[in-house]
Amino acid sequence: MTLRGVLDRHHHPAHHGRLMPIQLLSFNDFHGNLEAPAGSSGRNVVDHALDPGTGLPVDVTKDAGGVAYLTTHLAQARKGHRNSLTVAAGDIIGASPLLSAAFHDEPTIEAMNKLGLDVTSVGNHEFDEGYHELQRMADGGCIDDGAAGADNQNSCADHTFRGARFDYLAANVKYAGTNQTILPPYVIKKVHGARIGFIGMTLKDTPSIVTASGVAGLEFTDEVQTANALVPVLRRKGVNAIVVLIHQGGVPDKQQWTDSATGKKYAVNPTYDYTCGGGGSLVSASSPILPIAANLDPAIDLVVSGHTHQPYVCSVKDPAGRPRLVTSASSFGRLFTDTELAYDRRTRDIVRSSVKGTNVQVSRDVRPDRRETRLLDLYNELVKPIASKVVGRVTGDITKEQNASGESPLGDLIADAQLADTSAVTGGRTPVVAFMNPGGIRADLSFASSTRGEAPGEITYEEAFTVQPFNNYLVSLNLTGQQLYDVLTQQVTGSNAAAPKVLSVSRGFRYRLGAGGPVDGSVALNGVPVDKAATCRVVTNNFLADGGDGFPAFAAGTAKYIGGLDIDALSDYLTAHSPYTPGPLDRITP
Repeated sequence: MTLRGVLDRHHHPAHHGRLMPIQLLSFNDFHGNLEAPAGSSGRNVVDHALDPGTGLPVDVTKDAGGVAYLTTHLAQARKGHRNSLTVAAGDIIGASPLLSAAFHDEPTIEAMNKLGLDVTSVGNHEFDEGYHELQRMADGGCIDDGAAGADNQNSCADHTFRGARFDYLAANVKYAGTNQTILPPYVIKKVHGARIGFIGMTLKDTPSIVTASGVAGLEFTDEVQTANALVPVLRRKGVNAIVVLIHQGGVPDKQQWTDSATGKKYAVNPTYDYTCGGGGSLVSASSPILPIAANLDPAIDLVVSGHTHQPYVCSVKDPAGRPRLVTSASSFGRLFTDTELAYDRRTRDIVRSSVKGTNVQVSRDVRPDRRETRLLDLYNELVKPIASKVVGRVTGDITKEQNASGESPLGDLIADAQLADTSAVTGGRTPVVAFMNPGGIRADLSFASSTRGEAPGEITYEEAFTVQPFNNYLVSLNLTGQQLYDVLTQQVTGSNAAAPKVLSVSRGFRYRLGAGGPVDGSVALNGVPVDKAATCRVVTNNFLADGGDGFPAFAAGTAKYIGGLDIDALSDYLTAHSPYTPGPLDRITP
């Protein structure tokens, strides 16, 4: 039954009777994508078709995203809805394109203010520059980056940053040894007499996927226990309508698509509206949101999720066996979820059966919001001196696509750049091998791309930054030969067993990778087998050096020394080796 049907059934006017219609607009994982993202990051899958050349199915996509378009779409969605709130589920900032990152993500917070965001949870990427910086995002203020801007960043470049006009929530992030959260755990929003409580959380495993220094001194508590403990707190305040905003998510299964001409069925990537209303579901083994949603207190009426960058609107039964909506709107502002519900004035609660959600495309065929456009124009002008600098040339596309062994041209380039960088050399100890995690490589280097009017093949600082947007530091450290074997084993075991993470390695380092790790005796440096009892100097980024991505062997390294930024290493290497041509993918063999 539709929301209008619920209202009509009770014979109450929409705004003055017992039931009040309320709209929740939600999104997640925006990651500072103020401008419409390029490539696959800026498209939604809308259908499928057979490729005439291969006879295999391909995705039919539609361009989407861009904060000026998102703002227009949200404004249009609110029309006719007197009671509307806009919420998000984390990673609004972090791993951002240069336009936002060059100014410590201040432009994204300002864009969210103009967009009309009311409340968001924190996500893991909100901790990329440390929790103190996250608190500055909420409260405002400036960083003294110096006249030229330290590390190609410039806080308050045009005006004083005043912080978020929306609520940032972090219910499960506390100062270690205390019960005090670093940001408010919940907020109560009032909508024409209705009171709705929002609990905001990040995933409890955040410390394992962010730089250790950014979360030092913090404790991340269990999502279910945290939210359930806040239910009686909200009820004592007279709030029975409760929504959880959580930065943890699910993974849809493949869509079964039938070619109309042949009647043949194929397993394809799901369209943006396939899960679950179109017949799809969330894969239990790959969906950590499912056990969370299944165990949250039945008093919680709706779960808005994120983190996995997937689109879905699904029902998951609560502990009382009642269906409860769980939503996610993909990422980068390509979608938003329009959820409509009825609020019962007498019970002060949401009518669970009335909760209906739909994912909506942020198409680029609408007029972009003028205020957001002016904001983009301002920061595009401010970023020009940094973004347009040509740092080198390439002779063709350098992609992050891995071969069967897990090696990629771009991964090789980044590992070589890290090994060549001298900032992590200390006491005469020069690294002999570098490692790069595949998740830290965010985009390809395109020969034809010309974002700042540069010639084909020229790579600007902006393009290099898009590849490595985290501002990680290089760290050199000592590992024994056995620890090197341990690192290579952890690529395919432990937390990486289900989804292997094959690291890129620098020139001169070779090995054979088997199903359980490196083949014994195959690990060699410049043709010489690695002695498991010997010690060698390696370099990687601070995320891996702290044991991130399931590599505790790095954390056990000794004599750690922090060097410069990884993006500077890549930029300098491109300058020194211009024009750059990738070599053969022969460092890792099966």
